[in-house]
Amino acid sequence: MNNIILEKHENLKRHPLYREFKTLGDIQVFMKYHVFAVWDFMSLLKSLQRQITCVSVPWKESEFSPELVRLVNEIVLGEESDIDPEGVPSSHFSLYMKAMNEIGADTSLIENFLEKTDMNKIPVDIKEAIQYHLSLAETGSVHRVASSFFYGREKAIPDMFTSMVDIIEENEINCPALVYYFKRHIELDGEEHGPMAMKCLDQLTKTKEKEVSR
Repeated sequence: MNNIILEKHENLKRHPLYREFKTLGDIQVFMKYHVFAVWDFMSLLKSLQRQITCVSVPWKESEFSPELVRLVNEIVLGEESDIDPEGVPSSHFSLYMKAMNEIGADTSLIENFLEKTDMNKIPVDIKEAIQYHLSLAETGSVHRVASSFFYGREKAIPDMFTSMVDIIEENEINCPALVYYFKRHIELDGEEHGPMAMKCLDQLTKTKEKEVSR
């Protein structure tokens, strides 16, 4: 990882926002807006699945290696149908929404947005972030999507969520479903999905280098 990205990750890991989590109300406000990042994460992942695996009919063999196809499909499996605290399959987005409902966080903003995917129903800062990621997911090269997915999400999430859990537990804020969500990502992204995403990016980079050298 180059020094610029490493510096960004360290800044995110120590972001002053986490120290603002002193009450349940603070968590409610955070979740009201952070849920959009949880949602658009899936568009990046689905873009990788669409470009690397075959999701069309009739089916045809992917031009990428079976190992790369498997890596992407395994990440999708975990993100789209993981196990909740009761042992029931659930997407991570649904887990997050359940955590919001548990603590009484406002879900109307994300629900109204998803009803028609209307960008005019959300604050401008969130709108700009979502438009960037959706544009990348829809039109970006597989290498750019994989880079954003790994460096912007899978690599950063474990450290970021660890810092958040530490503050929540330090302030004895009662939000068990959210803590489960955070700890599940710390475990899954740190030990499985993060390394898988890095392997994907490495393979794609090597493939691109071979194409350029021809």
